Amino acid sequence: MSLFRLFIAAVLGIGAGLSSARSSAEALGEALFTSGQGGYHTYRIPSLVVTKAGSLLAFCEGRGKSPGDSGDIDLLWRRSTDGGRTWSSPRILWDDAGNTCGNPCTVVEATTGKVWLLLSWNRGDDHEPDIIAGRSPDTRRIFVTHSADDGQSWLPPQEITAAVKRTNWTWYATGPGAGIQLQRGTHAGRLVIPCDHIEAGTRRYYSHVIYSDDQGTTWQLGGTTPRDQVNECEVAELTDGTLRLNMRSYDSSRKARQTALSRDGGLTWSDQAIVPELVDPICQASLRRLRWPEADRPGVLLFANAASLKRDHLTVRASFDDGRTWPATRLITAQPAAYSCLAALPDGRVGLLYETGRKNPYEELRIATFGLDTLQPVSP
Repeated sequence: MSLFRLFIAAVLGIGAGLSSARSSAEALGEALFTSGQGGYHTYRIPSLVVTKAGSLLAFCEGRGKSPGDSGDIDLLWRRSTDGGRTWSSPRILWDDAGNTCGNPCTVVEATTGKVWLLLSWNRGDDHEPDIIAGRSPDTRRIFVTHSADDGQSWLPPQEITAAVKRTNWTWYATGPGAGIQLQRGTHAGRLVIPCDHIEAGTRRYYSHVIYSDDQGTTWQLGGTTPRDQVNECEVAELTDGTLRLNMRSYDSSRKARQTALSRDGGLTWSDQAIVPELVDPICQASLRRLRWPEADRPGVLLFANAASLKRDHLTVRASFDDGRTWPATRLITAQPAAYSCLAALPDGRVGLLYETGRKNPYEELRIATFGLDTLQPVSP
């Protein structure tokens, strides 16, 4: 084994004699939402968060009559107080008659313990192409709600569109997945939610962020990526306080993720680039910090996506240098799989809520939990 692989094995806490083959488990974990059950045709768009008290909250869209992105869509959640071993029954968080309520993106405010949930809304009879073209009766709107009792109950969603959406933007989406609270630098305490939008008349689509500097009470529009052809995104804070945005990319030159950096807490973005190592089928992905660097061990960023040219082979990768390289990996499932959301669990394990199925990626939302030591060094 090379010195590099010995180092990675030591970081992961695995024996040097272990095989470099990827650890895999078909359909790993428990199904939290199964399409066709509970009165919904399809469950999609996972969001997973750990509260200040250590509870796990799993959110998703319940699509009433079809698997499509429009129509009657509700927002649901389940709660676990024992590390994901048992879960409450699914509950409806937002049902606005026949309208579309979704794109959950969550963040926990560490001081108050409040769980903030950012959401997107449109009329159920509106469709994305019509909203983009400006010929729809309404448009995409942005809402926020929160829970002050560890995710047991939620306030009615309140609209914040005017504060976070420019008048020349048509389509708009929060997340989906999770946001972060900054822990380092001059903007420590800021809540940051990754989003995307499309400019009217140009059909150019960008990633951007919104943020709150008052513990979630009010929200403001942050910076937009310098180049278009990116949308659904996730954000992570790096060791020096820089933010890294990881984005779904439509660049035809390579099917892979794009990233950008912000050195001012998300107000501006630069250094936008394709990451060839992170192959992606043009799909959502998840980026999350598992731990910060300590005296004798590096920090860990985790990334999950369908690491394929199709929506399958859901894979978790680990980086020990703030996302510059990804030398450790675990194949979660080779089955069809699509959207996912990572979370750092209180006991040091990893939580992953993800879409999967045997025939298509949208049959179930499953929750997987595993240790960092189950990842393996990438073969040279």
